[in-house]
Amino acid sequence: MTEFGFIDRIKDLFATLPDNGFEGIGDDCAILPVGGGESLVFTTDMLAEGVHFLRAATSSRELGRKSLAVNLSDVASMGARPVATLLSLSLPDDATGTWAEEFMQGYRELSQEFGVTLAGGDTTRSAAGITINVTAIGRAADTHIKRRSGARPGDVIFTAGALGASGTGLRDILAGRYDTPAAAVHRNPRPQVAEGVWLGQRHEVHAMMDISDGLASDIRHIMERSGVGAAIDTERIPAAADADIRTAACAGEDYVLLLTADCADTERLAADFLARFGAPLHPVGQITDGRELEWFENGTLRPLDWHGFTHY
Repeated sequence: MTEFGFIDRIKDLFATLPDNGFEGIGDDCAILPVGGGESLVFTTDMLAEGVHFLRAATSSRELGRKSLAVNLSDVASMGARPVATLLSLSLPDDATGTWAEEFMQGYRELSQEFGVTLAGGDTTRSAAGITINVTAIGRAADTHIKRRSGARPGDVIFTAGALGASGTGLRDILAGRYDTPAAAVHRNPRPQVAEGVWLGQRHEVHAMMDISDGLASDIRHIMERSGVGAAIDTERIPAAADADIRTAACAGEDYVLLLTADCADTERLAADFLARFGAPLHPVGQITDGRELEWFENGTLRPLDWHGFTHY
């Protein structure tokens, strides 16, 4: 069973239980309306040693920051502002003491930067390896929440930054090159919190999520939830320095926002984004009324079977 097949199985298994007001599985966060025109959003992410990180290549302080950053990215991708987190740690004996203290310092640094409180959590001993689980909670006006399901045929597909730096960094780390600029990017993702909140307030934006598994995978999530197709122009994908186009399209953990926006308003949206953040939105394709993901190069359809990261 694939990772997403397993998720679908879980969703089906719980489909007959009461939702208790939650809008659940299918977006980067679950949504709970709380009245007054506002909702809370909830997300959770796990990092496992040997799967998501190597201790030899990552300082404990960096890991503390990253474990929070990837969750804040999910909250921001909904157009919400993060307000609180819960942190659970499973640590072997050699990761207590100084290692754990440095980890928490990194976690605190990013919490302070984004004004997020640590509201609770859990700790336990691990027989082998470190496991980190974070739950993040955000708040947004109901009208500002962006889902994967809002894309419409004709929408322009944008990324809010360059792609492939993290994938290039992972390649360097696996080759034992821990001190390259790309490896530093992989260890230190920057969640686009201000950008996500700002884009949530823009009526032109119809759908949004963050790129954690790669553009090739994550645009498919928007397609599936919205019942649409997509056409990607490979020459317009903003590849980071030292990243080839396939890495930019398929590698994960960039944590850049992926959005679709009304084609009639994209010039104004892009200009306002540039003025606000000093960085461009990158148009990489268009939503179509089919169901297929098509890859084009200089206007020519290419038979590319590109996919992003999956765990199994």
